[in-house]
Amino acid sequence: MTGKSKQQVFTLLVQVGRSPEDGLPAKASGAALMCYASGVDEAEAVRETVAILKKADLAPLDVTGYGTLDERLALGHEINDEDRELMDRALSENAVIVASSEAFFD
Repeated sequence: MTGKSKQQVFTLLVQVGRSPEDGLPAKASGAALMCYASGVDEAEAVRETVAILKKADLAPLDVTGYGTLDERLALGHEINDEDRELMDRALSENAVIVASSEAFFD
């Protein structure tokens, strides 16, 4: 081993506000995005996720981390096969995957 930390996948809930070209529904005030992001630690996963979302013309406001797959399982979270596949994809592609989004309406 070269001393390099191993990539892991973190589950992040990102709240976004509005920006002119964000692609959210016209009357939405923002959205919540469930993301799976790879990183050597959660801080790196958050930085990469925020950077990617900004490039996609979204306006990240807040990020809540829910930990790695193992951490979530230890907390009793049920993770379905589809989500596990998305987590595997995030890890293999060293990517940020938006697993779901829900627009907010006031």
